[in-house]
Amino acid sequence: MGSGSELSLCVAAYEKLVASGVKARVVSMPCMERFNAQPKAYRDEVLPPAVTARVACEAGIRMSWDQYLGLDGKFVGMEGFGCSGPAEQVYVKFGITAEAVEQAARAAIG
Repeated sequence: MGSGSELSLCVAAYEKLVASGVKARVVSMPCMERFNAQPKAYRDEVLPPAVTARVACEAGIRMSWDQYLGLDGKFVGMEGFGCSGPAEQVYVKFGITAEAVEQAARAAIG
């Protein structure tokens, strides 16, 4: 799951996972409030309750993603504020990479 620029990392991880035989999907969630306002049937179709191996990738903070990650989900991103610079360098510094998303997905699967 991602909300913006991180989606390219999610797609790159998805492609590697699928190429290795892992069933995966990418969920774009640009507005959590709008997603939460949708009917439960729709939300359950996008994020099936039975699927607990979830990963969120966020260049911002984790805070809002926990409601979708559940107890077994993994987070790739910053745990706080205070860093600025070119996005590519900041992403690498904080481990916000396609490889980290892929590894988190494999860890969530178990």
